[in-house]
Amino acid sequence: MAKISDNYEVVYIVDPAVGEEAIAATVEKFKALAEQHGCSGLEVEEWGKRRLAYAINYKTEGHYVLMSFSSDPAFPKELDRILGITDGILRSMIVCKGE
Repeated sequence: MAKISDNYEVVYIVDPAVGEEAIAATVEKFKALAEQHGCSGLEVEEWGKRRLAYAINYKTEGHYVLMSFSSDPAFPKELDRILGITDGILRSMIVCKGE
């Protein structure tokens, strides 16, 4: 029998050069997207601006955001696709935490 949902964690880095309003709008966009897809246990934790371990597109700082949720396995694939095409997202990583 297939599992209905798993626990996931997503960390994404927003380019701080887009400005505070755009960062807040981006965080809200992904939170709303998770809510639309029926994710349960949604938690969004903003870590704020931090120095990157290495430069990404010549940028040395990024605004880090951690999002935790439970969902069916189809949503993280869609989330990854949307993170990949969103302006201002420097990097993102989705991890399945299992139980």
